[in-house]
Amino acid sequence: MSEKRKLAFTKANYKIMIVGVVVLALGFILMTMDTEPYGFGFMGLTLGPIVVMLGFIIQFVAIFHKPKSKSDSE
Repeated sequence: MSEKRKLAFTKANYKIMIVGVVVLALGFILMTMDTEPYGFGFMGLTLGPIVVMLGFIIQFVAIFHKPKSKSDSE
């Protein structure tokens, strides 16, 4: 039992996930800041959803990121 348990994610994974959550929040905030009625302007229909999609892509990368060296996994 002296062997350490391996966690599913490393510190790098969690850092990337935090960046992804911040980008997601920024995308939703951009969508709410649209001045057009019902959010039918550029920020509500184009810019916000693109930023949200980028946030989900960052989360996908965070889940599948593997450390390159042993020192990165500590």
